[in-house]
Amino acid sequence: MMHFLRRGRSGTTRPRTPRGYRAYAVGDVHGRLDLLEDMLGRVEADLEKGNPKKAILLFLGDLIDRGPASCQVIERLRTYRHPRLRTIFIMGNHEEVLLRLLAGERGILDSWLRFGGTECLASYGVDAAAFKSMSEREALAATKRAIPETHRQFIADFADTLRFGDYLFVHAGIRPAVDISMQSQSDLRWIRQPFLDDDSDHGFVVVHGHTISEAVVQRSNRIGVDTGAYRTGILTALVLEGEERRFLNAVASGGNDSGPD
Repeated sequence: MMHFLRRGRSGTTRPRTPRGYRAYAVGDVHGRLDLLEDMLGRVEADLEKGNPKKAILLFLGDLIDRGPASCQVIERLRTYRHPRLRTIFIMGNHEEVLLRLLAGERGILDSWLRFGGTECLASYGVDAAAFKSMSEREALAATKRAIPETHRQFIADFADTLRFGDYLFVHAGIRPAVDISMQSQSDLRWIRQPFLDDDSDHGFVVVHGHTISEAVVQRSNRIGVDTGAYRTGILTALVLEGEERRFLNAVASGGNDSGPD
């Protein structure tokens, strides 16, 4: 787990970020380059307000699949630099599956293709019809050829969690009643229940994506910011500074109603 000025949380105080820091936590992009570009512009403009001493721009995972521009999203963020922002990336379940495929794992290719892999490959210039005629071995080799090593390495370096003051950033959530040091990667990247319905105090507020909701979900122990960018055309970022919470939304004119994540 990455730590960022960790501090203890008191039950009598509101959750806070480290003093002098602002965080922008962006939900699941899922190949929507248009919304990503809009969001980057909004973050950069917002950064001029209040003039924080330091700021982080954090992506909560699932940059790829489903939407039309996975390749372009990865390249944009891999090369993105801003003098006043430190960028941090959390590993999502979709990134995990892609890395497993690139490592040659068998038996998961068809599932990946159904849940956004087809769109991902198309963004890298792979012809879907030709791909479907390949054997699994040939398809895995074609996937490895299509995706640059620079992209694979960029994704492989993503973190699983970041502790930021009284907040914990993670893709999917945590296993309730399990110490953070003992959490499994599978839960951090894939869990829904029992995390989503759990109302216990974790000792920090979990900020996560992974599970789509029509609007941001704010509970005492978690904040869910996946507003379904690939199908709704809405990409959301949570802004945290001190005790303040607010939101930025990048909104497209239309979305792709492809069903639940």
